[in-house]
Amino acid sequence: MLILGLFFISIIFRGAIYRSVITYESVSIRNNYNIYNKQLINLIDEEIKDKNNLSEKDIIKIGLKITNKQLNFTASNNDLDPNKLVESKTAHCVGYSYFCASVCNYIFEKQDINDVWVAKPRVGKLFLLGNNIHQYFNSSFFKDHDFVTIENKKTGEIFAIDPSLNDYLYINYVKFR
Repeated sequence: MLILGLFFISIIFRGAIYRSVITYESVSIRNNYNIYNKQLINLIDEEIKDKNNLSEKDIIKIGLKITNKQLNFTASNNDLDPNKLVESKTAHCVGYSYFCASVCNYIFEKQDINDVWVAKPRVGKLFLLGNNIHQYFNSSFFKDHDFVTIENKKTGEIFAIDPSLNDYLYINYVKFR
């Protein structure tokens, strides 16, 4: 019974547990893609139809939702451009980050708050209880991990999200230093 209880607690508090043991650190920022693919534009516009004055947190949720619906994780090399990913539907963490950041930036622009908020795809390192976990892997696939920051240009407030993690564990926010 105790094990079952601990299992349910770990499911319910998975985000808090994850943030307490894993920290993300940025090593570089990737360039953003502009969205021009009509299919992707229609998907986003349909999702935000009749929604005005969305908060940055609403936009983050929508960005993650659209990314999760459109992409499936793969370890294979593939396109990184969200305009192509909407058709190929497979990506690794880099593609997930580009896609989600581009969707969020598109919505920031549609909501006319892109002068305040910007989503940035980032290359990062993951630290487990302060230890860089990438040093334990020899594969180039695990040399780093991509995620997204959503930043307020005026106040410096930053939210960090990991779209590929969110797709599988439904953890919305990650700890960023």
